[in-house]
Amino acid sequence: MALDAVSRAAPSATGLTRRRLLVGGAAGVGLVVGWALWPRDHAVNLTAAEGETIFGPWIKIGADGQVTVAIPQAELGQGVFTALPQIVADELGADWRTVAVEPAPINPLYANRLAASVLFEDAVGDLPERVRSRHAEAQTLMLTAASTSVRAFEGELRRAGAAARILLCKAAARRWDVDWHGCVTVDGFVVAGAQRERFGALAADAADERLPSGDLPLRAGEEKRLTGESLPRLDAPAKVDGSANFAGDIRLPGMVFAAIRQGPIGDSRLVRVDRAAADRVRGVSAVVENPNWVAAVGETWWAANVALDALAPRFETRSPRVDSASVDAALDAALDGEGTRMARVGDLAATFKDAQVVTADYRAGAALHAAIEPTTATAAWRDGRLTLWMPTQAPALARAAAARSLGIGEERVVLHPTIAGGSFGANLEHQVAEQAALLARHLEKPVQLTWSRSETCLHDRYRPPAAARMTARLAKGGGVAGWLCKIAAPVVGHELSARLLAGDPTARAAMLLPQGGDALAVEGAMPAYAIPALAIDHHPAEIGVPVGYWRSGAHSYTAFFNECFIDELAHVAGIEAHSFRIAMLGGNPRLARCLSTVATLGGWQGGIPGSGQGLACHQMRGSFIAVMAEARMGADQRVKVDRLVAAVDCGRQINPDLVLQQIEGGLMFGMAAALGATTGFTDNLADVRGFGAMNLPRLADTPEVSVELIRSDADPGGVSELAVPPVAPAIANAVMAATGVRLRRLTLLPEEE
Repeated sequence: MALDAVSRAAPSATGLTRRRLLVGGAAGVGLVVGWALWPRDHAVNLTAAEGETIFGPWIKIGADGQVTVAIPQAELGQGVFTALPQIVADELGADWRTVAVEPAPINPLYANRLAASVLFEDAVGDLPERVRSRHAEAQTLMLTAASTSVRAFEGELRRAGAAARILLCKAAARRWDVDWHGCVTVDGFVVAGAQRERFGALAADAADERLPSGDLPLRAGEEKRLTGESLPRLDAPAKVDGSANFAGDIRLPGMVFAAIRQGPIGDSRLVRVDRAAADRVRGVSAVVENPNWVAAVGETWWAANVALDALAPRFETRSPRVDSASVDAALDAALDGEGTRMARVGDLAATFKDAQVVTADYRAGAALHAAIEPTTATAAWRDGRLTLWMPTQAPALARAAAARSLGIGEERVVLHPTIAGGSFGANLEHQVAEQAALLARHLEKPVQLTWSRSETCLHDRYRPPAAARMTARLAKGGGVAGWLCKIAAPVVGHELSARLLAGDPTARAAMLLPQGGDALAVEGAMPAYAIPALAIDHHPAEIGVPVGYWRSGAHSYTAFFNECFIDELAHVAGIEAHSFRIAMLGGNPRLARCLSTVATLGGWQGGIPGSGQGLACHQMRGSFIAVMAEARMGADQRVKVDRLVAAVDCGRQINPDLVLQQIEGGLMFGMAAALGATTGFTDNLADVRGFGAMNLPRLADTPEVSVELIRSDADPGGVSELAVPPVAPAIANAVMAATGVRLRRLTLLPEEE
């Protein structure tokens, strides 16, 4: 029964009235209102402190006027703890100085259907949209991924803000004996003519009000708005003064620290450790062995990590040897074998028949996530219940994995999500939750498990390596008449679904079906240009290396393949690269505007030999970007980037400063991916073991960066990944203009290296 249907006439036998209903067993006198707005098959489980009123699953308003917004998305540095509450505050009419955030509890109400449709298309993509939506709820797929936070939740948050605003206005109108339609909200006050009252003074009375039937009226555009304002980040003060708690900051009574060593890639089993040597390390209290890993436990993490070296663990690997040569051979074999047609337009066979075509092969290496925060989780086992503290982009899935590892029900696991020091997709995975859970139960005391930087690199779930064979026929007078893109890459979507949805019967059933092409492995391969005949094929490759989701996913290499090949086609056609692209973008005015804007801002010289200028453009997640790079080859035969210019159309901007931060950060991330951040493999181990070997850009390497944000009234598009894909091709095209050498492999190095 909905709360709005509960009688107001008399208290219940237990003494609880509708206005005094406690939420989720919380201590205090919190209230819950506005229930009719939200789905009724999932209960709100926010908890209220004394004096707080809960407005559905998103908003709490305290008697002191503080507005707290529950955020289901992980704060990874991308600003989601600011953008999402800003949407609520805008629709509510709140004073930004009184807005706070807290992580939302695990609840199907917060399922991110949009992210689930991207990440798990391999498992549920064939289901009807309505069924996929219900599946996301049933599996509580709270996900932070694929640039979906604003796109997935803006509508719900606006409706939540509107509902709370209406209830507050009704409470004020009843107090003043006026029509609530004449009330407005401004800076945390309800105002009607000369009368005004704070939200905090009205929140409790709002519990007795009812929402109107039908669609909720949103605020009119002429009123004071917070959308589009560069409001200060809510998470910045705590991060600046050090009071923000990351996973490594958790401290519990009696807590010990653990370091871990896992076996090489593949089917590896622990066969021997030198316990006696570890026992001689001062401060070490325990050694815990598992078939797949060994952990040392001590009074400090450093002591535990030193003990791991003393243990000198030995593993037996039964699966085939993996190295860089075997990965390349697997990609070559896949590219020469059968593929699955993922997309087609027109009659490509007829277009290519007896035609002269242009071909080029490209490669991209396995990329590391390389977040500044190493993999960490804290776990405590007490009275048959597990409590976890960890940064996670999929809290319900991490909780379920920890429960499975202990053989207990999920209801016996409490997970506290922490903010993260970056992630870029790494925190979708949950191995550390399983390991910390096992350690906590075995030790029967709180334990904080931290992977070393080396361990974080060696056991990453890498961005898949990929190879592409591009073939095209040029049209008479310019443009491309036919386009064939064959991509060899692991089935990353299948692997991701199998790992993250291990407890989901729907996903398990999908995993049993014959596997063809993988949509996530070729995402972004569809060219943005008007090409009358084209096809995209995926050639699944078995490389023996675990792969996962990485910032921008396959877009990071498909944009490289497409935009480098477009440049090569322009060169063969004898047409300047900007004009060649623009001629094929007549049906894509937003991307064409980005490309023209960046050429103007950057002072595009036509990409003539010696100019050192290169262009690339891309569209993804409803947003559009063009990048111009100025680059050259240094004396050490490494690429030096002097300048990056970007033009971005991401639709309506909630907070322009956040957009700018993400674009600038994405440009640097994309540059790092172009010049480093990838790894080869030797004897089933990654060659890169730390930041020093990644050739990450340092302050002295940072180019001049200029970003133009193009105003748009379109719906918000994704931002956090947008700038990554076009950077590498823009740099490669610039190097071609500077040196005449075409670099076709990521990382961008001369072929002889």
